[in-house]
Amino acid sequence: MIHYAERATWLTVLGMCAAVSASAQAGSSFDLRSPDNRIEMRIRTARGIRFDVLLKSRALLEDCAISLDVDHRKLGADAKVIDTRESSRDQVLEPVVRQKFAKIRENYKELRLEMDGQYTLVFRAYNEGVAYRWETSFPAKEVKVYSEEMNLTFPSNFIVYYPQEDSFFSHNERKYLPQHLNEILPEFHATLPAVLDTGEGPKIAIAESDIENYPGLWLRGTRGNGLSAIFPPYPLKETLEKDRDFRVTESADYIAVTNGTRTFPWRLMGIAEKDGDLLTNQLVWLLEKPSQLQDTSWIKPGKVAWDWWNANNLYGVNFKAGINTATYKYYIDFASKYGLQYIILDEGWYKLGNVFDVVPEINVEELTAYAKSKNVGIILWVIAKTLDDQLEPALNQFAKWGIRGIKVDFMQRDDQKMIDFFHKVSRETASRKMLVDFHGAQKPASMTRTWPNLISTEGVRGMEWSKWSADAEPKHNVTLPFTRMFLGPMDYTPGAMLNAAKASFSPIHSRPMALGTRCHQLAMYVVFESPLQMLADSPSNYLREPEAMEFLGPVPTEWDETKVLDARIADYVAVARRNGRDWYVGAMTDWTPRELEIDFSFLPEGNFSMTSYQDGVNADRYGSDYKMEKRQVNKTTRLKVKLAPGGGWAARIVP
Repeated sequence: MIHYAERATWLTVLGMCAAVSASAQAGSSFDLRSPDNRIEMRIRTARGIRFDVLLKSRALLEDCAISLDVDHRKLGADAKVIDTRESSRDQVLEPVVRQKFAKIRENYKELRLEMDGQYTLVFRAYNEGVAYRWETSFPAKEVKVYSEEMNLTFPSNFIVYYPQEDSFFSHNERKYLPQHLNEILPEFHATLPAVLDTGEGPKIAIAESDIENYPGLWLRGTRGNGLSAIFPPYPLKETLEKDRDFRVTESADYIAVTNGTRTFPWRLMGIAEKDGDLLTNQLVWLLEKPSQLQDTSWIKPGKVAWDWWNANNLYGVNFKAGINTATYKYYIDFASKYGLQYIILDEGWYKLGNVFDVVPEINVEELTAYAKSKNVGIILWVIAKTLDDQLEPALNQFAKWGIRGIKVDFMQRDDQKMIDFFHKVSRETASRKMLVDFHGAQKPASMTRTWPNLISTEGVRGMEWSKWSADAEPKHNVTLPFTRMFLGPMDYTPGAMLNAAKASFSPIHSRPMALGTRCHQLAMYVVFESPLQMLADSPSNYLREPEAMEFLGPVPTEWDETKVLDARIADYVAVARRNGRDWYVGAMTDWTPRELEIDFSFLPEGNFSMTSYQDGVNADRYGSDYKMEKRQVNKTTRLKVKLAPGGGWAARIVP
């Protein structure tokens, strides 16, 4: 079923209504294949529920065990299949917000195993991977889930890009570091996704989708060739430290209190035969609940002039820069000049603890009126706990002011209560026609189909880290498209105009710079997906860079088409994306200088004008060195581009 703003442009549903029901006596082994027959799931129910996953007859996962403990009853332990149903679907969806494509094909085969004991297991095989979920139909209005087992076993000691965490209280901003499976101890748990390198081509991304009224999935090691599920327990007592760290200080021995009849989140394994296929894999989005909004016409993605990263370092102005009305009018003027859709008022616009206590240096009504006259929207930052305490009156006040969206920060959890908070805020902002950008957590990235106004999410080690460390560096940057970005939009906050090589970098909180070259930064606007994309540096710096703004001004944040030109996880990536008739290309490398050949065969017939930005000859020492060129290209063009250490290449191509 296509809900509201998502519609099918063509639809062929095979067997959805007339699926053949089979007797349980058919056996305890089942086989499910993807529509293209490349991927196979072999499911067994004789001694617990187990499955294997194969790609072209090669085992990628084997003898994986799953179960669900509801009210101390272990579903799956003594599994007895009483009915089976097979079906398939093939249709094209048009997403409200075009993160990768204007049209997304949903094509899968499904197997439903109805079990004795009022529960069902649903398995799906897509060309992009496999997924399963539990469904229960218990008469009890409320049940407790004590645990969910998902033991994934791999045939070899694969390398896994593993974002290891210290605890469940986290911003989810870890590095995805490669290590062998057997090096990961059970106490070493991680956020999602974990991406496995099978060593012979295919990559496997472990993730989840459609999380509601349930905690988020984490992973942990097994001391062997496996990963297993772990979940934050249900919070019984929470304590606020300062104004933002709302910690769980007492937990239950269960993970969820939920409805007896419900569907549970999807557990999924995305499968990519080439590294670049991870960038175009839509499995997480496809498995999300369809849009819950009827009217989405007001949802406008765009770019944002952002204050916090650059510490309001304005210059050449006749006022004292800071958190005040004059400063934000300057941001609005800059946004208007270059067609940016929004500005953000980040931390400092209200006195912490009360969003109604606006600092005296800011006149919100004056700013919103001024922004409206310039066709610029205002987004307000707010701490999650403060917002939750004041939610309805605060959002009502924001709506009265004419605020276009909110940026919610410092959740740092994804237990069941926090997952409920994400849905509640998305629903309440949508009812007031406001966007929401969640920071301080990763899980909302897998809710953007359900809530199209949930326009972007953080939960990523982004460029803010360059204010206090050297961790937001090119090697990390070219790992993210294959890992964190698999989940959904990623608010990395790019756009640094002060660009540093390793030797000249220093983390200066009040006057930050970024590791890597200028072209590395420009390419992020094509490679990194965020329908609400920041320009993180000072407007004063951008105004001194008119050539860079020829790219940053028009570059869109939505894409009708995405093509990965060349990619290798943690080494380099080159992507072409289309918006309307315009194409953009972005290429990034780690600290290894490279020469890549850009093949322009993605272009349609005809000649195009290209403005490109390449690393300067001295970019290895002076990161801001670049050269802009203009030339004609067509679909037969082949161009070799040189990327400096930590470098990049970016281009805008127009008819």
